[in-house]
Amino acid sequence: MGLVDDLARLDDLRSRGALGEDEFQRAKAKLLNGGTAADEIPALAAVNRLRRSRADRWIGGVCGGLTALTGVESWIWRLVFVALAMLGGAGVVFYILLWIFVPDEGL
Repeated sequence: MGLVDDLARLDDLRSRGALGEDEFQRAKAKLLNGGTAADEIPALAAVNRLRRSRADRWIGGVCGGLTALTGVESWIWRLVFVALAMLGGAGVVFYILLWIFVPDEGL
């Protein structure tokens, strides 16, 4: 299936009312610009932007990175991890996993 077929299918969806005009324009722009799958899912794009902070860190920079991503203050994230650590140790496990798998800001 080529680009022309994809555009025709999008136009058909728009004409049947399945896509609004703004949705059609976004989908068309993605097709023409070669958009990636991460652009289609906002949550996935947000996860891909997650980085550990170098400026706002006490241990590994995980809470500072979550602050940059979500806008929630880092002390609140620290409090959440401590509370989860006290409730069976899940906070420690989550923090260590994020520390291992989330890349540093400079990378």
